[in-house]
Amino acid sequence: MEFRPCIDIHNGKVKQIVGGSLRDEGDQALENFVSGQNAAYYAKLYRDAGILGGHIILLNARDSGYYEATKAQALEAVKAYPGGMQVGGGITPDNAVEFLDAGASHVIVTSYVFQGGKIHYDRLKRMVDVVGKDRLVLDLSCRRVQDGFCIVTDRWQKVTEEKITVQLLDTLFSYCGEFLVHAVDMEGRAGGIEEDLVKLLGNWGKCPVTYAGGVHTYEDLEILRKLGRNRLNVTIGSMLDLFGGNLSWKKILEITNGSSKEE
Repeated sequence: MEFRPCIDIHNGKVKQIVGGSLRDEGDQALENFVSGQNAAYYAKLYRDAGILGGHIILLNARDSGYYEATKAQALEAVKAYPGGMQVGGGITPDNAVEFLDAGASHVIVTSYVFQGGKIHYDRLKRMVDVVGKDRLVLDLSCRRVQDGFCIVTDRWQKVTEEKITVQLLDTLFSYCGEFLVHAVDMEGRAGGIEEDLVKLLGNWGKCPVTYAGGVHTYEDLEILRKLGRNRLNVTIGSMLDLFGGNLSWKKILEITNGSSKEE
């Protein structure tokens, strides 16, 4: 298990929000934290600590009046830590190369390939053609439904028909190098991890998977490690001391570095 830090950017500012609260209309979100530092500040912090694989997420739609300010923040961050962080949020074949050329290690994609509630494999193939399988991360952020977890798109506002299953993970893995999975119902609520989802992802375990959502104590990391069979990486947002929380990012780095050495 590795610690994978995040930089979430909304309305041109680094923020931590309540996951299910984001609305494109009016560019609204319930905020847990708004930073006085820019995105490059956090990228340099992660760079100096030698942490790889974190992600930068643009939380404004591309037609938002705030999008250009949010994009500028993201580009400054990847330039500050070239090769060290991934970028997601509104990524398509038309703009992916811009972020990669600026210094992103990978691009993260959801909404472009999930249209009308389903996966469009022609769009997924086009993304692979443009950026390559190894530099593509698929965001499978999801909400709990009666019999599992359904992938959500468009900044977590639309629930698709696609359920996360072993079969789906196997299929999608042929197109990408990693998965990023936010348990959206837990995001920003500090209520504990989505244990059933963690078990599913950990039991599969065929490529790097970063889990996010609900970690609010150091004990949650141990639960995540055990249920995920030490195969999942972890992102922590609003509970991190960097974002106004009470979990030390340095202690989390120590804990996860230690767990990654275990069998």
